[in-house]
Amino acid sequence: MRLIDMSVPLRSGMPVYPGDPEVVIEAALTVAGAGVNVLGVHMGSQSGTHVDAPRHIDDGLPALDEVPLERFAGAAVVIDAREFGARAAIGAEVFEGRVAAGQIVLICTGWSRFWGTDEYLAHPFLSVRAARYLVDAGIRTVGIDALSVDPTPAHDIPAPLALCRAHAVIAENLTNLAEVLAAQEAGDTVEASLFPLHIPGADGAPVRAVARIHPAARVRA
Repeated sequence: MRLIDMSVPLRSGMPVYPGDPEVVIEAALTVAGAGVNVLGVHMGSQSGTHVDAPRHIDDGLPALDEVPLERFAGAAVVIDAREFGARAAIGAEVFEGRVAAGQIVLICTGWSRFWGTDEYLAHPFLSVRAARYLVDAGIRTVGIDALSVDPTPAHDIPAPLALCRAHAVIAENLTNLAEVLAAQEAGDTVEASLFPLHIPGADGAPVRAVARIHPAARVRA
């Protein structure tokens, strides 16, 4: 087994969704002054690689700590959506016949290569028909290597509404999905871990997203 980190580093001044709190990480205590090192961390719940709880879009839906832990880890499938360009809608046809109920669906757009640039805001996004297809297929965890499953900025949020009303969770700002996809295409089995910080009542929280790659048996000539 090998592990692939699917998380972006948390740093002061890192990219955030327009209007979200800026990330500030700085020394609060130091060994020189207090005998220990302690960081002060200020950021929004949607900072970096994070998971959205259903409550992110509706106060009446489950908060992060009310979502079953099973939603955050398990068998995963990576969907190759790298054919979609800037601000393109990813259609349901990409997922048809490729996903199974209970899987964690990871959407590889390749847009993580633009992290930290203005182009990152022009990412592809999930069409509402695709979101509804995933819900109907029994998918309750969806991740993407982009800023959002919606366009940025979003004038309305049909895809998150479809997912969150089904009590699904959404992971955003993933990275290294091309490497995970390559392992899957080589016949390896993929599991994903997306456990968020335990913040009661939260709309979301940062995660350390990790893919576990289980190599397929290779037949020697």
